[in-house]
Amino acid sequence: MFKYVLQLIVGIFTLVVSTLIAWYEGSAIIENSWEWKYSTPFTKLFNIEITNGRDISQLDYFVYAAKFQPLFPAIMMVSVFYILSVVGYYFVKYKPKWAIGFLGLIGCIMILLSGFIFNSTTIGGRIFFWITLVSGLISIAFTVFVCLRNFKHMVSVNTN
Repeated sequence: MFKYVLQLIVGIFTLVVSTLIAWYEGSAIIENSWEWKYSTPFTKLFNIEITNGRDISQLDYFVYAAKFQPLFPAIMMVSVFYILSVVGYYFVKYKPKWAIGFLGLIGCIMILLSGFIFNSTTIGGRIFFWITLVSGLISIAFTVFVCLRNFKHMVSVNTN
């Protein structure tokens, strides 16, 4: 159990540090008024009119950072997937039926998310597309592997 907790602590620490750095990098949107129209989906969602940089939602900082400085937002995404993978591996080891649903759901969400950013014109969008697509496919493949392993075990138990 200690090794799972240690991995979760490392993953969460990486997530927090990369989040803070991405938030700082994304704050550059305040100075780039020509990008306010294209990189502020959360501000638009909250129906806030942008008259100066202070009107921009803090969540839009991450959108801007992901589009134009994608290293730390990508590390955020990978660390979230890593944390979920550690939890999923714990489920595989101790609760295999939960693992199938959990990992399958993660895979479907990742693939769906990659579909939303499929036609991105920025380098950050393309990086996020590939990260989410590959993460989703890995999760789905692992789910299929766990299903087949459980089915094989069930068949071998029934034949004995």
